[in-house]
Amino acid sequence: MKMKLLQPVTINQWDLQSRVVMAPMTRGFADQETGIIHQDTIHYYAIRAKFGVGLIITEGIAISPEARGTIGIPGLYRPEHIEAWKRVTEQVHAENGRIIAQLWHVGRLSHSSITGGVQPIAPSAVQANGVTHKVHLPYEMPKAMTKDDINKVIQNFKTAARNAHLAGFDGIEIHAAHGYLIDQFQFPWVNFRKDRYGQEKYLFLQEILHAVCEAIEPERVIVRFSEHKDDSPLFYWESPEQEIIEILNVIQSIGISIIHPSAKQYKKTLHRHELTLHALVRKYRKGVQIGVGELTPDLAEELLRNEEIQLAAFGRPLLSNADFVKRVKEGRELKKYNAQIDLPYLH
Repeated sequence: MKMKLLQPVTINQWDLQSRVVMAPMTRGFADQETGIIHQDTIHYYAIRAKFGVGLIITEGIAISPEARGTIGIPGLYRPEHIEAWKRVTEQVHAENGRIIAQLWHVGRLSHSSITGGVQPIAPSAVQANGVTHKVHLPYEMPKAMTKDDINKVIQNFKTAARNAHLAGFDGIEIHAAHGYLIDQFQFPWVNFRKDRYGQEKYLFLQEILHAVCEAIEPERVIVRFSEHKDDSPLFYWESPEQEIIEILNVIQSIGISIIHPSAKQYKKTLHRHELTLHALVRKYRKGVQIGVGELTPDLAEELLRNEEIQLAAFGRPLLSNADFVKRVKEGRELKKYNAQIDLPYLH
């Protein structure tokens, strides 16, 4: 029997050569001053399309200089960014792949030396515990966002979505997970606002989704969300069902049909629920869902055949195996992920 994982499928406007998704993974090889991608980025994404990955989701792309949380983060806020990314999308398309730009703002999980001297922002002035990725600078005390700050970020997301379209991306993913800026509005340890953005914790997400869907069709938008926060490993949703219902109501109200719930381990149940994140989502929603979280090809196949997910995302296995799809198809062993080999280079 042929693996469903490896068969072509049409999702909205996208004809995908397989149900394998390359998960977004921060690489950090862009020029720190300009935000322009490294030349090797073209080959890095294109080679995975060549070997059969159906949908590639890029590493997080900053919507503005102050959206960055570490060094080497690429941007989509200048004309030269559009031109640089065009070379990637054109090559991926030449290899019969489809590619999505993940749009990102880290909020308080940053430092002014990374953001160009601008103080990081957050819903409220609550400092995060920990240090920035790669350069290990302590997270700075953020500035509580004004209404003008909120409007600016919403507009930056909209502009980045339009730029992604101009650069030839097949769509965008809004990163509303892992404790970054959008998620900070949904995070009771960070959002102490007394205005509507404090009373309606998903309002910021809703307004961003509404804005980006004025720049690009809702059918080309993916939303990523999670329970876990990068800087707060002890946080858990008090009422997982209520959180999922609220998130899905916002997403569905905009007309977005593809979601990407993010779990560190797919099969691990939520802390205060008997179901996994993806299973709980499936309880309330029957649309396209991307599964992720230390999946193996066999587990992904099982989940696809059970229709719990429609696409399966892989991270580290695709870093160490550009020919992942080909190896799985041929029944060959996958190379094990090795950080010393797989992280220092784009290959």
